[in-house]
Amino acid sequence: MSSDALFQLGMGAQRRETSQTEAETLDATVATAARQDYFIERDGATFAGVHLIIDLYGADRIDDQAHVERAMRACVEAAGATLLHIHLHPFEPNGGLSGVAVLAESHISIHSWPERDYAALDVFMCGGARPERCVDVLEQAFRPDRVEVQTLRRGALA
Repeated sequence: MSSDALFQLGMGAQRRETSQTEAETLDATVATAARQDYFIERDGATFAGVHLIIDLYGADRIDDQAHVERAMRACVEAAGATLLHIHLHPFEPNGGLSGVAVLAESHISIHSWPERDYAALDVFMCGGARPERCVDVLEQAFRPDRVEVQTLRRGALA
């Protein structure tokens, strides 16, 4: 086994001084990143993130899984968020969908009732992401007759 392989296993003493310094720097970087909680400070308040509760009435294409996925991806991009995974589940016989886009900054979820032309979405994001930018994207994607948005600040610190 090479001295590098032994060192990586913690069994070698060669290159210890340089590698230990590099390892300590890496440990400090990881520890700093772990401490970043991405809380938001705005208007003198500190909170975990902004959670939008969005109701779309008279909405189109809320039963089109590919279209819903494209709209969710467009929301992520518009908000400046980081997509980790999307999962959508279709329901039969009404064609409704439930799903979530899991983000590094939190999530976007949707539940749709195409038989009622209604979709309920949650958009929750922390850090520098801008969830309010999703509203225009959703309006363009689903062309609802009416949109209602409630804004909550989650995790407010006293």
